[in-house]
Amino acid sequence: MLSAEPVKLTNVEARVLGALLEKEVTTPDYYPLTLNALVNACNQRSNRDPVMDLDEDDLRQALHCLKEQRLAGPARSADGRVTKYEHWLGEAFNFSRAETALICMLLLRGPQTAGELRGRSERMHAFAEIDDVLSGLQKLMEREPPLVALMPRQPGEREARYVHLLSGPVDSVAVARHVVESAGDASAQSERIAQLENSILELRRQVSELRDRVDRLTVDSGATD
Repeated sequence: MLSAEPVKLTNVEARVLGALLEKEVTTPDYYPLTLNALVNACNQRSNRDPVMDLDEDDLRQALHCLKEQRLAGPARSADGRVTKYEHWLGEAFNFSRAETALICMLLLRGPQTAGELRGRSERMHAFAEIDDVLSGLQKLMEREPPLVALMPRQPGEREARYVHLLSGPVDSVAVARHVVESAGDASAQSERIAQLENSILELRRQVSELRDRVDRLTVDSGATD
């Protein structure tokens, strides 16, 4: 049954839904997910923007709201020993594999260019050409109501970014700020990595000097004997 009602997800609900979508495809042997596994999936340090620090109570509240919207909830095929959770987007929207991958990446990583979406969604769906990504995004934008929108291109950017609308209308100013802050975080991280690499090189140099001194002392000691 296709959803005709607008969906309005909080940031936590969007993260939970995105994590369930991702893990269904990338780790099918462990899907549906236990609450603990879902917490870990939501709090991953990689492939997430922003990185979150959610606990079980946060997820219980989000799952309750998602269940009310018939988007996710306890797995219907569970054996009853441990509660596991699954998404129900297949029933709500009847997504294709391409659409599932795109909406998942937008839920997990926020606004992105078509090129970024193609590279980041490879584990979920391999897009042969960038035109395939654009085609999938176009289908999502043509839904009623639309599920994806194209953001205005920001100054200094060569490509516009796409954003999901499952959390309601998009604030262009807020999205632009998010993109700038994300770029700043990435730059700071690169600087920290460079500093660490320089520190490691300096430590290696010092160790090498110490080894040379030990070798010389050993030779001198042998000559004295």
